[in-house]
Amino acid sequence: MAQEIKPTTPSNNQPAQQRDPFAQMRAEMDRVFDSFLGNRWSGLPSLLGAEPRERMVVPSIDVRENESQIVIEAELPGLEEKDVDVTLRDGILTIKGNKTSEAERTEDDVHVTERSYGSFQRSLRVPDSVDEEHIKAKLDKGVLHVALPKRPEAVKSEKKIPIGGN
Repeated sequence: MAQEIKPTTPSNNQPAQQRDPFAQMRAEMDRVFDSFLGNRWSGLPSLLGAEPRERMVVPSIDVRENESQIVIEAELPGLEEKDVDVTLRDGILTIKGNKTSEAERTEDDVHVTERSYGSFQRSLRVPDSVDEEHIKAKLDKGVLHVALPKRPEAVKSEKKIPIGGN
């Protein structure tokens, strides 16, 4: 005897991901955008229905190289030295830390306290030419400067190579 199969409709007390087959994909995309864009993206996930959570902020960095050293600068506004760790392990330089902020304001009968928390981590492979024993870092006005000097044998003179001819 054949049994009749009726299409089911999700009930309203099921999680959104079970009701909407695209909700899990949307949540994953929100997570990816959060990790790439940091706070610039932070308002949109809540508009799209994602639950609030601790955000990971990816600091902007600049990397410059000259004959004698590589310089890395990371924008870390509002952070102090105690909030930042710079480590080197197995040729990987890692900059990581936490930012916490709290703001209170009272207007008439309204008292507002806002707190935000965020962590960040950025890792870069360091070339073999860097003298790992003499790396220096300093935090100045919200910008972390990391100087990676090159080993003397890595600093070589430039040789001009002629183009064309026999």
